[in-house]
Amino acid sequence: MNQHKHTLVSIVLACIATLSQSVFADIHLPHLLSDGAVLQRDTQNKLEGWASNGENVTIKLDGKTLSQTTVEHGRWSVDMPAQPAGGPHTLEFIGNNHISLSDIYFGDVWIAGGQSNMEIPMRRVKEKYADELAEANYPQIREFRVPKTYDFRKPNSDFDGGEWLAASPETIGNFSAVAYFFAKEIHQQHNIPIGLINNSYGGSAAESWMSEEALQAYPEHLKTALSYRDNDYLQSLINGDKATSDRWYSNLNSSDLGMLEHVKWYDRNYSATDWKTIDLPSFWKDEGLGAINGAIWFRKELILPQSFGREPGVLELGRIVDADTAYINGNKVGETGYQYPPRRYSFNTGTLRAGKNVITVRVVSNSGDGGFIKDKPYMLRVGKTNIDLSGEWQYKVGTTMSPLPAPKFLQYNRPLGFYNAMLAPVLNTSLKGVIWYQGESNTGRPEEYRTLFPDLIRDWRKQFGQGDLPFIFVQLPNYQEAKSEPSESQLAETRAAQAGALSEANTAMAVAIDLGEWNDIHPETKQPVGHRLALAARNLVYGEKGLVHSGPIFRSLKVKGKKITLEFDHIGSGLTTRDDEALQGFAVAGADGKYHWASTKLKKKKVIIWSDKVSKPLSVRYAWADNPDTANLYNEEGLPAMPFEAIYAPE
Repeated sequence: MNQHKHTLVSIVLACIATLSQSVFADIHLPHLLSDGAVLQRDTQNKLEGWASNGENVTIKLDGKTLSQTTVEHGRWSVDMPAQPAGGPHTLEFIGNNHISLSDIYFGDVWIAGGQSNMEIPMRRVKEKYADELAEANYPQIREFRVPKTYDFRKPNSDFDGGEWLAASPETIGNFSAVAYFFAKEIHQQHNIPIGLINNSYGGSAAESWMSEEALQAYPEHLKTALSYRDNDYLQSLINGDKATSDRWYSNLNSSDLGMLEHVKWYDRNYSATDWKTIDLPSFWKDEGLGAINGAIWFRKELILPQSFGREPGVLELGRIVDADTAYINGNKVGETGYQYPPRRYSFNTGTLRAGKNVITVRVVSNSGDGGFIKDKPYMLRVGKTNIDLSGEWQYKVGTTMSPLPAPKFLQYNRPLGFYNAMLAPVLNTSLKGVIWYQGESNTGRPEEYRTLFPDLIRDWRKQFGQGDLPFIFVQLPNYQEAKSEPSESQLAETRAAQAGALSEANTAMAVAIDLGEWNDIHPETKQPVGHRLALAARNLVYGEKGLVHSGPIFRSLKVKGKKITLEFDHIGSGLTTRDDEALQGFAVAGADGKYHWASTKLKKKKVIIWSDKVSKPLSVRYAWADNPDTANLYNEEGLPAMPFEAIYAPE
């Protein structure tokens, strides 16, 4: 190397070294500790971050020095003395650089965890809660939405993004709906700032949120998690799944006649003279098409008056299995890539026209049964006019395909990944408690969930190191078609497993058995869920002891002849039924284990049940079904009874 080149390399290396030192010398804060943060009131808060070794870091609150520390091993940490509720405050961190955080409040910090029913944002339920979105002006209710990611290698120390947002009409659409309604009630009742750390992930199984230590008790889950530490193996699964999916959709699109013909099937001028008819909504296997996968096109013509072209509108197409693209007069107005979201497609003025209008929907079914979900809105809404779109449509098959192979890696139901990436960075955060809505992804394993869920609660408490941290959870709501006779139900078993976790100290459960929808795993009724979580918190955490915070909970039974007398706790002002209906939802069984619907007699504080088909009753069930649509026992404060199974043990 000549002298000139040697000098140039030396200069470059020196610059790199200087840059590296300056980067690592600067104080760096975790994303949770940022402008607008809510910190837990009335307790110590651990403030921590990164800087270069030996650097002196000074922390100030509103200009007053709280603490000074020296960085060791690249990290610093101090315990902030307890502060009363209120704000706004300024936090300063002074070392080789100076960071000033503004708009900091002290209040109550709650984790909002679980899967999709906790994750679903307010914008998803805007049709039901339009006023809430328009009027949300609560600067002291704030949410930090944890970025969705996973890591099977090690617990992370920070997120790769995220910010604190105060509830306003501009931001509320991204807030968890359940968590927002919970926070709003607590804030209004106790006049304290509320910080929500939303670390929910749609589809996540409980084991996804458990530490490696806790998974030692579940060897198969642990084995699965550890296998993903081989990055080459994990990447091969991801790449293989993508290649399979890309190939399937490429073949679908290249063979779909609706996209290949000179005049596309969505074109307003396309002539659909050879199309067949079908009644929608329906699953097409029930309409004579068979259980086919591929692309099927649906078409409906409407004759509209002149006024319709002068207004924007919304095309509502309920829910569709699996994916769809919708067109009006050849213009694409919306598309959805999977089956769960409601289809609400807004369109502009001029999309409709006087006279003939054509709505075309291309539906892709990739596996299982395709179709349009019943009991959902199918309509064209323009101004105050709603045009019902259910009934007769035309259809034609664009192409048929073999089912899309199931993916070999689904991050949302794999153990450990979310704990490491989405929960671990929160573990040094002081909390008021946890609200949790999860269980759908574990309904296929209710027996395991009986131990898995309590283990998760114990694991979180151990990892947070905050004693019996309050843990309040939602029991899964009614879902699926109702059955005319008593039957076994994994969903009911899962609800029982959830109720079993109430044996853990400092826990409470919000019953939602009346808040579901038979045809939607994501019911839109979220405000009552948040309200019932808030009632539980107001009693358990905020000490409102006179509050009726729960519906009736089974306490005991007595058997005399064919009749069973049931007593309940949390009856409030007395037992009643919904809308003064006759009491229903109970079933009894004898030694053969076969359940029969029970006759009932409701008293103010007791329920008496019997069946002429069971001479010696040994067990009773209430609301024991996927969708116990007839179950209607409440207290007079309007809270539903908790589903249960009870066994009679003669002395």
